[in-house]
Amino acid sequence: MELNKRLSDREHQRKNKTGLIMFLCIVPFLILVFLFSYFPLHGWIYSLYDYKPALGLEGSEFVGLRWFKLLVSSSTQIDQIVQVLKNTFAMSFLGIATSIFPVAFAIFLNEIKSKWFKNIVQTLTTLPNFISWVLVYTIAFSLFSTTGLVNTLLQEYGFVTDPVRFLDSNNHTWLMMTAWNVWKGLGWGAIMYLAGIAGIDPELYESARIDGANRFDLMWHITLPALMPTYLVMLMLSIANLLNNGMEQYFVFQNAFNKENIQVLDLYVYNLGLGSNSLSLATAISMLKSVISVALLAIVNGASKKIRGTSII
Repeated sequence: MELNKRLSDREHQRKNKTGLIMFLCIVPFLILVFLFSYFPLHGWIYSLYDYKPALGLEGSEFVGLRWFKLLVSSSTQIDQIVQVLKNTFAMSFLGIATSIFPVAFAIFLNEIKSKWFKNIVQTLTTLPNFISWVLVYTIAFSLFSTTGLVNTLLQEYGFVTDPVRFLDSNNHTWLMMTAWNVWKGLGWGAIMYLAGIAGIDPELYESARIDGANRFDLMWHITLPALMPTYLVMLMLSIANLLNNGMEQYFVFQNAFNKENIQVLDLYVYNLGLGSNSLSLATAISMLKSVISVALLAIVNGASKKIRGTSII
């Protein structure tokens, strides 16, 4: 009896020691999360001041909720915010609509039997993810500007007489941004699904082949259902981040011609804060965006728990 108790105590101490070691391993990452995700939240206090960089926070006037009231006090301001939100939701929903492309790409890429050709395709489609948006715009400008390669070829072969304005036009801005986003992230987005395909039990495929299933039957009835749980989690996270489009892509592609339809919320906050020197107003808008994003995450998490029986956080 005493021996069993000693063994139990030693096992308990061993587990506690292992748990402590594992916790110490994640402490650096917890510190990074705090520094980059939570510590910057103290900057929300700037939304309560008429902040002047030259005067600092102590020398700036405390105005309370003036900037929040300003957002709804002017019809011009309301119209501008409505247009920005329209652009933001349009880009987000188009991104969600095209999120099925990496799934399909991963499934068809997995069906390539030639290993060297499969590796080449995967490498070429993954590389764009590591190219900055500045370089992407450089490529776009070289190809699709009025003096770019595409317009030069179209004019040389007589398809058009005047250059087609692909970049400096307000037409189809949403679709163009979505196309560039798909091109850049297709291969990278497929990596997670390729890993999911690798974890599928091969016996499922063997049993289906014995029953007479062809390759498309295997993809439709085995591979695709196995990837759906992962896809649904990614979809719900995308819905929770409807207001977070990022800024870099839209910043480098914006110009005087497409500014109305390309300015998403993140870019609007940047232009307002640094372009118009309204740092306090930009902080107020960014603060509201964060609150709405947290609310969307809570709603999606509740929907996930109700539909799938498990939450995502």
